[in-house]
Amino acid sequence: MILFAIDTSGKQGSIALARAGKRTGGVDDVEVIEVVPLTGGTFSAQLVPQIAALLSNHGFTKHDIGAFVAGAGPGSFTGLRIGLAAVKALAEVLVKPIAAVSLLEVCVLTSGAQGKVMAALDAGRSDVYVGEYEIPSTAGQGPREHLLTRNEFLSRAKGWLVVTPDTVLAEAAAGAGISVTTLPPISAASVARLGWRKLQSGETVTPEQLEANYIRRTDAEMLEKMNP
Repeated sequence: MILFAIDTSGKQGSIALARAGKRTGGVDDVEVIEVVPLTGGTFSAQLVPQIAALLSNHGFTKHDIGAFVAGAGPGSFTGLRIGLAAVKALAEVLVKPIAAVSLLEVCVLTSGAQGKVMAALDAGRSDVYVGEYEIPSTAGQGPREHLLTRNEFLSRAKGWLVVTPDTVLAEAAAGAGISVTTLPPISAASVARLGWRKLQSGETVTPEQLEANYIRRTDAEMLEKMNP
């Protein structure tokens, strides 16, 4: 199956084509064909031409795509809207399934870590997107994702292994005596690998169901932050 994957969650994004097959020996069979960077945050201008060029360069058309994988957040409001809108439109026209993945979960998969694992991404304004995972997970136990201040993150992370592609967060965690693994930057290739797992387990959404995962604070939390 040919997968098209996209990540437009930050200032730098990427798209990827991958060829996925059946699991063999417990290993996900995902061959990344090519990853194309999207730079400078001008995703709306780049996205459609880059998708067309990526397919054409490898002898494919949009009709060869078997499924879509979208990095659904957390991240930039504008970037996520642009990327998800493109996936919605293509998946609806082609009648193909979509796997929506959390970029925090992508961090955990990339790390290969076990036990109590906390993924962290910079949310700007001294805030941090945080996902708490127990690996391997038990039945009925899903990840917990939050938006925390930098100080809340450092306090909450004690006793966890922090995994992050953000070097500033990694240095802050290490300076606080927290175990930390610094990851390479997230790319659409990593999004594709996690998406394939979700596709295999039937975790898909329709274009109408695809939504961005912004992980913002509740109104009560925002009021509390504004009026300490």
